[in-house]
Amino acid sequence: MASPTCSLSILAARTDVPFMMHTIPHLVRTCNFPFTQRLLAIDTAPLSGDKVGRPGIGSQEEVRANCDQLLKSGVVDTVSDIDYSEAYHNRVYAKHFGRRIRQTHNYKGYPILGTLFKIEEAKTDYVLHFDSDMMLYQAPGYSWIEEGMELIQKHPEIMAIRPLAGPPTMDGSLYQQVPYERDPNGFYRFKFFSSRAYLINVQRFEELLPLPILWRSYRNQVLNQLPNTVKTTLNYFTGKNALDSWEIMVSKRIENDKYVRAVIDSPKAWTVHPKDRGPEFIAALPQLIEKIEAGWYPPEQAGHYDLQFKAWLS
Repeated sequence: MASPTCSLSILAARTDVPFMMHTIPHLVRTCNFPFTQRLLAIDTAPLSGDKVGRPGIGSQEEVRANCDQLLKSGVVDTVSDIDYSEAYHNRVYAKHFGRRIRQTHNYKGYPILGTLFKIEEAKTDYVLHFDSDMMLYQAPGYSWIEEGMELIQKHPEIMAIRPLAGPPTMDGSLYQQVPYERDPNGFYRFKFFSSRAYLINVQRFEELLPLPILWRSYRNQVLNQLPNTVKTTLNYFTGKNALDSWEIMVSKRIENDKYVRAVIDSPKAWTVHPKDRGPEFIAALPQLIEKIEAGWYPPEQAGHYDLQFKAWLS
């Protein structure tokens, strides 16, 4: 039987310019997996939400130049602009949400259509997504992707899987704000989905569709009492109100079904995510990546999803 195929997909936008030339090669190198495709999807839409105030925002020309350099150097093999045409927008949203929605981004400015674009464009059994600011450790001779695929194949309830969120703790506990259970088969079970890093079997993911459409609260309490279907219709004709996060919509769907998001409990692979991407972090980034790839981390980082930046400097 042929081995399952997998694509790597990473979004690139103007907010990623300060760090993407460090983190994207690092992610590809550390994964060390024979991906069928390594895709960079460029978000060409204007910035919105909290993305507008991010430090070090680059130009669209800088994003494209960086992506071209990553393509020429062989880090990725495909660079594609997110398709914002009306026909594509309507077709993909009809599949994933069951109806038309105006917004292509959520209230934070995160590209929902771009997220769906990279899933739709992958012609493989699996898709691996990383946000472009993620950092990953993987032990030599170990493949968290291969283990993730095996767990997905053995457990039909696993809808998505990822490595540890933060380096391992002595007792195997995770510092998470959402409930989880440890499964004796080698993974943690979550009913909350995270869009920063995930490996999905595309066919199984499509069993979730259509996803519920969720909106941010209106200031008008009367409007807040309306069913989501009515809110969606109102939005389509008025353009008012903002979509909630795609990961919240996926979470709501798996809450009410058999599916779970799994986190592999092996200490041989883990990720960290920076909350602050300011100048001090950018200056330290090459050294941070070097330490992470070597498997070193300060004790204060164990079990924590977000980078405990000051602890890495001491």
